[in-house]
Amino acid sequence: MQKPSIPKGTRDFTPLEMANRNYIFDTIKEVFRLYGFQQIETPAMENLSTLMGKYGEEGDKLLFKILNSGDFLNQVPEGELSTLSSLQLTGKISEKGLRYDLTVPFARFVVQNRDKISFPFKRYQIQPVWRADRPQKGRYREFYQCDVDVVGSDSLLNELELIQIVDEVYRRLNIRVVLKLNNRKILSGIAEMIGEAEKITDITVAIDKLDKIGLEKVNEEIASKGISKEAIALLQPILLLSGTNAEKLEQLKSVLAGSEIGLKGIEEISTIIGLCETMKIDTPIELDLTLARGLNYYTGAIFEVKALDVQIGSITGGGRYDNLTGVFGMEGVSGVGISFGADRIYDVLNQLELYPETSAEQTRLLFVSFGWKELNYCLAWAAQLRKLGINTEVYPEPAKMKKQMSYADGKKIPFVAIVGETEMIAGKVMLKDMKSGQQQLVSREELIATLGNAE
Repeated sequence: MQKPSIPKGTRDFTPLEMANRNYIFDTIKEVFRLYGFQQIETPAMENLSTLMGKYGEEGDKLLFKILNSGDFLNQVPEGELSTLSSLQLTGKISEKGLRYDLTVPFARFVVQNRDKISFPFKRYQIQPVWRADRPQKGRYREFYQCDVDVVGSDSLLNELELIQIVDEVYRRLNIRVVLKLNNRKILSGIAEMIGEAEKITDITVAIDKLDKIGLEKVNEEIASKGISKEAIALLQPILLLSGTNAEKLEQLKSVLAGSEIGLKGIEEISTIIGLCETMKIDTPIELDLTLARGLNYYTGAIFEVKALDVQIGSITGGGRYDNLTGVFGMEGVSGVGISFGADRIYDVLNQLELYPETSAEQTRLLFVSFGWKELNYCLAWAAQLRKLGINTEVYPEPAKMKKQMSYADGKKIPFVAIVGETEMIAGKVMLKDMKSGQQQLVSREELIATLGNAE
């Protein structure tokens, strides 16, 4: 008989892992709500017409397609099966696919519900997405995204709010981070100033590798894309930019003096950094010109958050886009958003062992008993504790005491209430603190007080 298994690139989560994951989701949700963002959900599957062509050729290949219901081959004329290319065949046997990210479904949602929502529209969405990628460490075929976006407003106060959200989420999770900031307009200005506006993507893809491969190799890669020696020479002061954010911006102003779009980008970045200083954001913010992210997609500010104490890629990222809904025929809706990488945050918290010892989901108290009469006595107590919001279990039979205690240990239940004939006559329970091993006879009021104080 074949052993049961799950598809590569997917994972099961145990109750303990789920408690830890919910700690992340609940923390992020609480902060989103503090700033007035509202939750939406979209279906796991979308029409392929919604998804195809939105992520480039590579993205289209990574979409999981769903076969049409019933006899999916009956739409393919006889004799064509062997002659059709896989792409043509897909069009005939599959109309739906699993969502690849939350952004394209969000754009579709905004267009479809434009009459029901008021702008600016502030939404958050925490759901799984699927990619037919090659699974490897830190890369899964099914993973969660936690997106927060505001659409229908050009104000840079939205960028400030997203930075405040980042600051608050990581403060609550106790992860030390740095927020890197750039602007697509500055990158466009740089490409324009060195006379290579058409090659902006090639230039930024190379610049993005500066940390990893060094200046010499970056210059070689840029040269291999057919960019002139003169242009590369003009690029050097930008690659070697150093100093504080204010000093970097001053140097940039002189380099980009002749570029209208570049100066606009500098002005936007200066405003955002100024707002962060006014609001006394604790997270260090660093102007980083090597930050490109999905460049064709963003039109203004670009964000990336890195953990300082763990070697891992970015754990949050996003930026400003001017035409999210244009692909669905609704032009001119500007938006800005960020996505928290829940799976990477989970890995960071695991490595740094930063989870709280007890979770909100954990059972606080287990009732154990010596007989059926005592078990009935426990049920009434348990019902009252649950009414007060205290997570309580009753061991379902008067088994050997060792077995009942092992159950409490296995589930890391902090308190056990032991009930025998003596306790029943006294109208009390014997409360055992599983950590210290101390026991005391307590009344119902004392029990409630102890459990309340131990929160």
